[in-house]
Amino acid sequence: MAETINMPKLGFDMAEGVLVRWVKQVGEPINKGDVLAEIETDKATVEVESPASGVVLQFIVEQGDVVPVNAPIAVVGQEGEKVEVADGEKKKEERKADETPAPQSKPEPATTAQVVSPADDAPVKASPLAKKIARDKNLNLADIQGTGPGGRVVKKDVETALSSGPKTEDRKPSAAPVFASPITSYEDETVQLTKLRQAIARRMVESKTSVPHFYVTHEYKMNAVMALRKEVNQYLPDDEKLSVNDFIVKAVALTLREFPNLNASFAGDKVIRHGAVNVGIAVAVENGLLTIAHKDTDQKPMRLISSEIKGMVARAREGKVKPDDIEGSTFSISNLGMYDVENFIAIVNPPEAAILAVGSAREVPVVENGEIKPGWRMKATISVDHRVSDGAEAAQFMQKLAEFLENPVRMLV
Repeated sequence: MAETINMPKLGFDMAEGVLVRWVKQVGEPINKGDVLAEIETDKATVEVESPASGVVLQFIVEQGDVVPVNAPIAVVGQEGEKVEVADGEKKKEERKADETPAPQSKPEPATTAQVVSPADDAPVKASPLAKKIARDKNLNLADIQGTGPGGRVVKKDVETALSSGPKTEDRKPSAAPVFASPITSYEDETVQLTKLRQAIARRMVESKTSVPHFYVTHEYKMNAVMALRKEVNQYLPDDEKLSVNDFIVKAVALTLREFPNLNASFAGDKVIRHGAVNVGIAVAVENGLLTIAHKDTDQKPMRLISSEIKGMVARAREGKVKPDDIEGSTFSISNLGMYDVENFIAIVNPPEAAILAVGSAREVPVVENGEIKPGWRMKATISVDHRVSDGAEAAQFMQKLAEFLENPVRMLV
């Protein structure tokens, strides 16, 4: 029997997504779990997997269409099976076609001049990965011909531009030497917010205005973690070595198991204490921040935790996250230790009840038994929704976290 594939809802605040590309075509066989399409949400470009096996029978929307969550996008069934979009869906599609602005309608066959990048005063349509490659290689996206839906610049377009020579780089003025005359005037620059940046702005305003935050800071002795990490990494290949963050993630997960009130979500007149401990890790991506969700963190060995996080971080930065990568976190960690940050506070990621902000592990002078000696120290601050918990419980959580970080061998047994 034919099965309708709907636009997935990725995150509680997602309202719509853009169907960027069909990976499979009508008439092509597909297995359950195969990637059917790529969609762009407020957060990232996500691969949509088919929940059924069979043949792709029908596309209900086209590449470039903006589709509401839970709306049908395709039909998968058995070869030869006859399917049609329901009358209600047909009317919805016709109404959508009438209301869709011209730039989003299906493009007519065009000459090369008609599919080039938008005018200089309009933002360039490009995939997240294409933007990242162009930025890294110092390419101007406006000078690259897009071959994606609606003239969208995709990865292969950027690679083609790179292989044909540094055309855009030649147009850029060389950097002025430090002894050159100073520039005396600057022009204002208007930068259009990306969908991700808009989502971050919307959610952070919501969090800071509707969630009553409070904060608790603790300083941790990290000597044992640094020593154990060095010892363990001697036996691991370079691509599997453990980071300090891996130890922190595991320690947080084990601590949350003992503090279910912080592994929770606020839901109006009730608090939902989650059965699973799924630790979210904030990842810096192009034009913003994305939280990946590591599942069942308290039940997995640290080496597996490290490997799974590395895979999700890589997909997030390439703009190729899977829906499961960014859904379902129950508590978040934001670690700025790699930027030599001593201490900071983070904004709660609703509907979660708390988030941990982690600074750098530093070797500093410490006093022990009346003597000054070098020691590794790290500060962390927990931000908590005061509707869910109170200061005493947050302080106890931070103390318990110290038991794992200051005796890390407990996390390996």
